[in-house]
Amino acid sequence: MSASTDPIPSPVESRTRQVARNIRTAIEAGQLKDGQALPSTRELAKQWNVSVFTINEAMKLLIDEGLVLSQSRSKRTVHAPRQRNELRTVAPHVVLIGGYAGSGKSELGRIIARETGWPLIDKDTITRPVVEAALELLGQSPNDRESDPYMTIVRPREYEALMATMVENIDCGNSVIATAPFIREFADRAWIDRTRERLSGSNATMSLVWVHCDADTMHMYLRGRGAARDAGKLSDWSSYLGNIKIGFRPNAPHHVIENSGSSTPLQQQAKALIATLTNDETGKTTGAQS
Repeated sequence: MSASTDPIPSPVESRTRQVARNIRTAIEAGQLKDGQALPSTRELAKQWNVSVFTINEAMKLLIDEGLVLSQSRSKRTVHAPRQRNELRTVAPHVVLIGGYAGSGKSELGRIIARETGWPLIDKDTITRPVVEAALELLGQSPNDRESDPYMTIVRPREYEALMATMVENIDCGNSVIATAPFIREFADRAWIDRTRERLSGSNATMSLVWVHCDADTMHMYLRGRGAARDAGKLSDWSSYLGNIKIGFRPNAPHHVIENSGSSTPLQQQAKALIATLTNDETGKTTGAQS
């Protein structure tokens, strides 16, 4: 085996990396906060559908990284002290982050927001209560995201609300991070060009980011978060995979973030992406860490 070829991880090692990655990402995204006690080993094993041994091995990785402190045999806490960051640019920058369910797009958005101080607009966060009520009025399950009524009536309004909120921030001079699947939108070059032109009218630049994740890692994440809207996908996972394109990429220049099991941690990739985006503005950055 050459030095440049990585060995294929065993199933246990792969699961260990996946669990560690998910917990690491939750810490870096601020979903698990400094000083917060983690659930017990058995609770974590149940949440991620793995063995107690796998959880203990994942915890060893996070403890070695300094993200988790082992205070006793039964108590582990998050260790993630941080300062507030704020990055100001001369012109607003729009970062559109897309990806399939469970790819980690929302977590990436949160990490970038924490690193820059830019507003984060997540489609589900700003529209879910209204979407669920609308679906019930249409005689559908509030968790439906596949039916014709959802796709033709509700979904377009979700993205309309997302874009309007984004533009409102830009008009105030703020850079924006917007997270949503964006699958139809990123496949449509005309939509991308129209959106870029609309934003350029407000002197804003736009970057497309696609979060790629392998099927096994997505499956583990969706099981772990236990959201009702994922139940349909998880109940027939093979059919769901048959209806998506894991290798999808946007139909325009874009950045790819790799969020599979053994990829570089999201925070490192987020920092590199931020540096690329701000460097693209040829030195127009006006602020830094506070």
